[in-house]
Amino acid sequence: MQFEPIQQIRAHEYVAEQIRRYIALRLIKPGEVLPPERELAALFGVGRPTVQHALTLLESGRLVESRRGRRGGTVVCQPTEDVEAMEELITRVLRERAAIAEMLDFRRVMEPAIAGLAAVTRREDELETLRTAIAGMANASSEPDYMRNDTEFHIAIARSTRNRFMVDAIEETRLRLNDVMTLLPESDLWHHGISGEHNAILKGIESRDGPTAAAAMQVHVANSEQGLRAVLEAVRRRVAG
Repeated sequence: MQFEPIQQIRAHEYVAEQIRRYIALRLIKPGEVLPPERELAALFGVGRPTVQHALTLLESGRLVESRRGRRGGTVVCQPTEDVEAMEELITRVLRERAAIAEMLDFRRVMEPAIAGLAAVTRREDELETLRTAIAGMANASSEPDYMRNDTEFHIAIARSTRNRFMVDAIEETRLRLNDVMTLLPESDLWHHGISGEHNAILKGIESRDGPTAAAAMQVHVANSEQGLRAVLEAVRRRVAG
């Protein structure tokens, strides 16, 4: 019998992974400046050298860059929109197609249940977080900004259950689905439909009506899944052709 030795994660790797996760979830949008090193150190409960080492890791991965001057700091890099980047995205989605399909099945079961529980457990201040996310989507000036607020809405619902495993489940769902979501042909009509679905979910949570919130989320997830599975099929045909 042979086991792999346990690798103890170092503090700077933990800090880097947390920031990387937020970037992947689009909770920190491209062009946004990270908090100063001193503030990050306080947030993570580590020393500034640890934060500096973490930022070096992120910079080497081209996730952030350091800028000098009045508006300088550590800035989240803009994703490239060239053909090569799009091909890489499509290749990644194709490679993960089976896992993405499984995640869609998982989401269909899990997310309505989380919304139903959130309607029972939510606090008043958490409603304001949901309203802010919906307003952020309505006022978004770019697709990354829209996606960031969309992600915040779904994670905020999970957080209002005060169950860490449900939060982890939604975060993992977004991480798995973000690439294929990026390939959706977005439009004002699409966003308008999503807005109506989000408002229906919020209404159920506001009124502490678990079944209504769960049903509204079920509709939202089903509509989203239809579009995402169409993207998966289009990617498959594009490569096969």
